[in-house]
Amino acid sequence: MNLELSSPVDCLCDFTYDFYWQHMGKRLSPSDIIPHQKRTTHTYEDMVRSLKHGEDVHIKGNAGKRLGSSLGVDLVFFGGTGRTLKTGSIIVDGDVDTRMGISMVSGSIYVSGQVKEPHGNIIEVASDRPRYRKFRSITGLFQDVTEKDVLMPNVLTKDALCINDGIVRDTIAARLDSDASIIVEGKAGMSTGILMKRGAVHVRGDAGMNTGVLMRGGTLTVCDTEEFAGAYIKGGKLIIRGKAKGYVGANMKGGAVFYKGKAMPANFPLDENDIKFLVKLLRISQTEVMMFRKYSV
Repeated sequence: MNLELSSPVDCLCDFTYDFYWQHMGKRLSPSDIIPHQKRTTHTYEDMVRSLKHGEDVHIKGNAGKRLGSSLGVDLVFFGGTGRTLKTGSIIVDGDVDTRMGISMVSGSIYVSGQVKEPHGNIIEVASDRPRYRKFRSITGLFQDVTEKDVLMPNVLTKDALCINDGIVRDTIAARLDSDASIIVEGKAGMSTGILMKRGAVHVRGDAGMNTGVLMRGGTLTVCDTEEFAGAYIKGGKLIIRGKAKGYVGANMKGGAVFYKGKAMPANFPLDENDIKFLVKLLRISQTEVMMFRKYSV
């Protein structure tokens, strides 16, 4: 599919259609014709359908915000399985605005120009297209990307990714379902670890809102974080080493939040396993571990 734009358009190739379930078509409908296109009448759904069928989407011109949101997710809301799909690639002859590839789990995005921060759940890899930068999903990186493909200063090993580039990203490790470890040497944006099932994510700096939201498993550690950390968590362990701004554990369904401050769920004493877990994970003394509170339901 080819699309030429006279002005940037948000939510192109967006598998969520700008989080359709939040607005039910008031902001965007899958059947809407994409504005500012030249000589074509493609709809938002046309682009998503093409990608699901393994076709590439070529965009000539600058793309707006949230390009390729949830790329590769067979969303349950739209009758899907919730699993990962193989998709075609998105190829942009131009620049891309913020949050490209949020919650992206598969596929590739090629960009000839600049990509504005914050990024989504993406990382740059060696490109197989001249003149284009290539981005892959962080979540899907461990499936078919070799160590040499990830560009420095980021480092990929067999079961770990260390992100050193200082780029702020939203939704890091979204839907992670492997035993991999992801280490972020710096800050993270919103919704780190959203919907993750397995693995470990360690943010050595601060994180934005909704850290660990809807977690189902795995381990996530951060320093300071903003509102709604651990909201709607169903499983896994969220460890907040610093401060949180409020509503920690809102509407918690399962799992555990370890935090020195106050949270919304019930507070339980640390048991022996909790203490051993935190001492080993955080590499701190048992005395410091005892400052943490365990929140669960």
